[in-house]
Amino acid sequence: MSAEVENMFSLKQVPWHGQGVILENAPTPEEAIKAAGLDWEVKLVPLGGELDGEPLKDVRRWATVRATDRRVLGTVGPTYHVLQNKDAFKFFQPVLDAGEAYLETAGSLRKGQRIWILARVKQDPVEIVPGDAVLSYILLSNGHDGFMSIRAGFSSIRVVCANTLAAAHEGAASKLLRVRHTENAAKTLEEIREIMDIGRREFVASTEKMRALARKGVNTTDLKEYVRKVFQPKVTLTTEDEQKTSCDRLMGKIIPLFEKGRGNDMPGVKGTMWAAYNAVNEYIGWERGRADIRLDSLWFGDGANVNKRAFDLALKVAAA
Repeated sequence: MSAEVENMFSLKQVPWHGQGVILENAPTPEEAIKAAGLDWEVKLVPLGGELDGEPLKDVRRWATVRATDRRVLGTVGPTYHVLQNKDAFKFFQPVLDAGEAYLETAGSLRKGQRIWILARVKQDPVEIVPGDAVLSYILLSNGHDGFMSIRAGFSSIRVVCANTLAAAHEGAASKLLRVRHTENAAKTLEEIREIMDIGRREFVASTEKMRALARKGVNTTDLKEYVRKVFQPKVTLTTEDEQKTSCDRLMGKIIPLFEKGRGNDMPGVKGTMWAAYNAVNEYIGWERGRADIRLDSLWFGDGANVNKRAFDLALKVAAA
């Protein structure tokens, strides 16, 4: 198991890098929190000192501390309210009770600093081309480190390669309702449930965009230009030779993924903009950088931004 993933469970098949405890049946929230290793609470401990043997008053910073092992997860301000893991799981209870979804995976990253819960929506898979299906999920993530807000929204995963797609994070349902850690956070989470129907419609709409990518053929020249725009460097390299070397190295990794990456050699996918986007997606999710930070980056960090930019640029190319 990578250093980034502390604990996790997954239902029947592990979607990321062969990691996690595998469960044979969909768990209840109570079973899931234990299987994911998330059955612990976070305590707020004031960060104060002493002056002349007396404790300081009006402390303005607190440490978030995991109660089970006293690990400090982060530091927070005076308005911060902890969303306990058990309460995060309660968010899913109404959709589970209604039979609209079931828990598929959950776990913690960065030694408990971040947690996620992923539930699969009971909705038929949508095929982009015959044999290439995409599924709809609800993803809730939460940071105990003081840096990440509570987020909940819809996501999509391509079955053939378990790639998390950027497409479903565009519309009304996926303006993710970034909930602040305040005393009203629980009430706001209840309101998220009301967007289930909108999320279903967005999922279908996003798959139509994916089909548009599958209808657009691209050649190697098109692919190189697309990749160059997706990975435009944040800092300009000092020489043309350095730029060429960096670009050649990147192309050397992505072109093989475009041609023979997971699912990209399927009829209807091969040689299309859909294959180009998924080559970039596979690169950032499975190849780019250190294995111990890929999942966190793909969902919450720079990888998520690259994934979104790659999808947006692919749609522009397909529409041209």
